[in-house]
Amino acid sequence: MKSNLKGRTILLGVTGSIAAFKAADIVSRLTEAGADVFPIMTAGAGSFIQPLTLQTLSRHPVASDIWQEGAGWQPGHIELADRADLLLVAPATAHCIAQFAHGLAPDLLTSIHLATPAPVMLAPAMNGKMWLHAATQANIQTLRERGYRFIEPEAGMLACGYEGPGKLASVDTILASVGAFFDEIQ
Repeated sequence: MKSNLKGRTILLGVTGSIAAFKAADIVSRLTEAGADVFPIMTAGAGSFIQPLTLQTLSRHPVASDIWQEGAGWQPGHIELADRADLLLVAPATAHCIAQFAHGLAPDLLTSIHLATPAPVMLAPAMNGKMWLHAATQANIQTLRERGYRFIEPEAGMLACGYEGPGKLASVDTILASVGAFFDEIQ
């Protein structure tokens, strides 16, 4: 990976998808490339990967509960939102995409999303029928119109046993997309 990530602050949102285990590789490789990665897990993500894994690889505590923020005067989610160069969500579930599109903020990740001026990049992962559903596609279109970037899911065998679109893009593709984004803004 290019060194254009050195010194960049990337917030990595991890949502409740079977693909959440790939977040460990994403965190590890972004950190190795010089990025300062702050993992943010939804409650659902914790069903698939343990926070300690991401904390160890990122060298930062994993943020997951808006009610358990730091002891400083400024709410932790605002402090994280302010320092981000990029909010990357990988995997991004249909639920997360819908919450982002509709401006909902019931948890830490969605609150950070609303508070950050940083660009947002989403790597969806879900059942193919969910990916192709008109509501999901409308939410994606809304976010594209707002300038959000999507790392398209791949087609293949899905965890649910179906074959089709909705598989999280490869870690290499995700990292290349992040690198290309930082190339564009330099």
